[in-house]
Amino acid sequence: MSVLNVEIKARCRDPDRIRALLAERGAEFRGVDRQVDTYFHCRRGRLKLREGNIERALIHYDRPDSPGPKPAAVTLYRPPADPALKAALAAALGVRAIVEKRREIYFLDNVKFHIDQLDPLGTFVEIEAIDETGDADREHLHRQCREYLDLFGIRPADLVTRSYGDMVAPA
Repeated sequence: MSVLNVEIKARCRDPDRIRALLAERGAEFRGVDRQVDTYFHCRRGRLKLREGNIERALIHYDRPDSPGPKPAAVTLYRPPADPALKAALAAALGVRAIVEKRREIYFLDNVKFHIDQLDPLGTFVEIEAIDETGDADREHLHRQCREYLDLFGIRPADLVTRSYGDMVAPA
C-alpha cells in the first residue's frame, strides 16, 4: 500500500500537555507499543522493519531531511510475524541501525500522533497527516501539521530533521 504523509518529528518537552490536548480533542488512544525498528541499507530513502504488538510493517519511505512539515512517500507491507523476513533482509542488505522505543499511538481523523520514548535520546512527538486514498490535497496535509505544531507549542529549535535510525546509526 502506498500513501502520502506530511509529517514532523520534534523533541517533546511536555508529553503530559500533549496527551491532555489530544484528549480534549477526542483523539482515539490506540495504546502503548514497544517497538523495534531495524533499518537496512538501501539506495534511496529508508527501509525499516517495525516489530511491535500494535504495529508491524516493512516500511520504505523517502522524505527530505528538513525541519517542519515535510512530505513522505511511504510504501507499507504488513507481513505476519516471521523472523525469517528480518534474517533475509539483514543478509541481503545489511543492518544500518536498530531503534528500540516505547510509542504511544493516537489518532484524530486522518492525523496520527506518536509520543516516543527512546533511551538515551529522550522523548519525541511525531505528527503524521496521512492520505491513504489519494484524495487529500498536499497543502491540506501541511496545514494540518502546522495546526498541531502551533497547538502543541513546538518551537523551531525542537524540530528534528533526521530519522531515529540516523540518530542512532554509527558514524
